Amino acid sequence: MQEEVLLPKHEAGSQRGAGQWAVAWRRFKRNRSGLAGLAMVGFFAVLAIYGLFLDPVPARSFACLYQGCSNLPPFTNWAHPLGTETSGIDVWQEIIHGSAGDLYVGIGATAIAIALGVLVGAVAGYRGGVAGALLLGVTQIFFTLPVLIFILLFARIGTLLVAQGLGLTLIVAILGLFGWSGIAFIVRGEIFRIRELEYVQASKSLGASQSRILFRHIVPNALSPIIVVSSLLVAGNILTEVVISFLGFSDPSASTWGLILEEGLQYVRTSWWVSFFPGLAIIFCVLGFNLLGDGLSDALNPRLRE
Repeated sequence: MQEEVLLPKHEAGSQRGAGQWAVAWRRFKRNRSGLAGLAMVGFFAVLAIYGLFLDPVPARSFACLYQGCSNLPPFTNWAHPLGTETSGIDVWQEIIHGSAGDLYVGIGATAIAIALGVLVGAVAGYRGGVAGALLLGVTQIFFTLPVLIFILLFARIGTLLVAQGLGLTLIVAILGLFGWSGIAFIVRGEIFRIRELEYVQASKSLGASQSRILFRHIVPNALSPIIVVSSLLVAGNILTEVVISFLGFSDPSASTWGLILEEGLQYVRTSWWVSFFPGLAIIFCVLGFNLLGDGLSDALNPRLRE
């Protein structure tokens, strides 16, 4: 008779965790909208990498102004498939370089917001008491602030950073510092649920420290909703950056979709393609992140059966 092999608890827990993510991946692969969103996001990620490292044409290039190919309509010159601006900027090249700028803002600001939200929400949910109440109060204050107004204010104050070419980094920092409150509420709610589970109580009885229990056992098991919200937050940050650039508060030397959209609005009656194609890029990129988030939500939902 074959003997049963008993694994240590931490190895059994890791196998259960691996199985949970394997099941989520199988569910996600069956979700067509989620796969479509992943393909869209991957396409713009490839454009961003190409624009950063491989594209021989620099960002914000006015070469066509001196080569006699400015204000070209789309699909009339294969060297400039989506046309050019009156100033000589190639629309397709700006979409490529704008992919890098907008993904930098969307992902960078989301990473900062996730780090702050997880830290504040985890401590507020697990510690409780005066510290928890204080952190909850700070979270509620940030949640009710008119974020866009503060972003525009700080973006205008930070003109020195814009002059040094750090305008997008400033926007990343502002969006991250003002966008963590919703994450903190989600994490706090998950902590309340997880901290009463049996394995957490067992860790307490074995004498594990509070920090080890929180960041080794509780936070990793609260990752599912965080991952879903992250994809949606990236889309929201990209749209916010487009609004900031469209209103003229961003770095004019950095390529973003909002900047070329604002430039194209001036010639919308005569050169409609300048704003039309960057607008399509914004729509498909944001749609891709939303579809990806929807697919991840279905894949990571424990209430759904195989």
